[in-house]
Amino acid sequence: MQAWYGLRSADFAALDAAQTVALLPVAAVEQHGPHLPLGVDAMLLEGILAAAQPLVPSDPPVLMLPVQALGHSVEHRAFPGTLTLPPDGLLGLWRALGEGVARAGVKKLLIFNTHGGNVAAMDIAARELRAAHGLIVYSCSWFNLPLGEAMDRFGAEELRFGVHGGAVETSMMLALRPDLVRMDRARDFRSTSQDRAAAYPVLGNGRSAKLGWMAQDLNASGAAGDATQASAEKGRALIAAAARALADLLAEISALPLGTVAPGPLDAR
Repeated sequence: MQAWYGLRSADFAALDAAQTVALLPVAAVEQHGPHLPLGVDAMLLEGILAAAQPLVPSDPPVLMLPVQALGHSVEHRAFPGTLTLPPDGLLGLWRALGEGVARAGVKKLLIFNTHGGNVAAMDIAARELRAAHGLIVYSCSWFNLPLGEAMDRFGAEELRFGVHGGAVETSMMLALRPDLVRMDRARDFRSTSQDRAAAYPVLGNGRSAKLGWMAQDLNASGAAGDATQASAEKGRALIAAAARALADLLAEISALPLGTVAPGPLDAR
């Protein structure tokens, strides 16, 4: 992967538009419970990208745009230190970056994310950039990559309800920045979603309806999940699996034909 800002303007003319992929990394800065730092999502992003770097060939090029460390984190704003951008501001920023990619002649873009609160905005941005500029745009969150056994180690209950500062994120932070993890403050931060799952067959089944929650609705600590299950070994396995899957995804996007996006009846007018 090459840094976008390391290229010269003249370099873009020599790129193979059919294979070059621009990568937009997005994260968040927000509270992660009493045991983890505000920068978890940004640090996980940096860790996965660093692990993927040697797995991504230099040709065809993957051009990494500047990391966008701030995201939409309104669900955590009741906790000090959280920084959040409003949806219109976030979408405006991503639209502008995508427009710059298109102006440079690059036809493919991957928005790669480490924060659940960014997902809805990513879906909108991807479709709007396709509509406005004809780009092939994929959005992907690390936790939706095929991670296999590395993710299976945590068990179904934790994977469903440990959505913030639980065993998964704590393990990854123990692997990346153990100096910033306070395991003496780690707890089983039980989520109220577990109670709703037991009491309500439709709204609690995890598929049919989504609650617009604030972090304190799940657990007063701001975390959700059993952080006591975390280990650096589990975290290292997750980071390695995510890096491998990200490298594979980038290769597949590079191989996609430009005809993946097709003109509509009004496009010729």
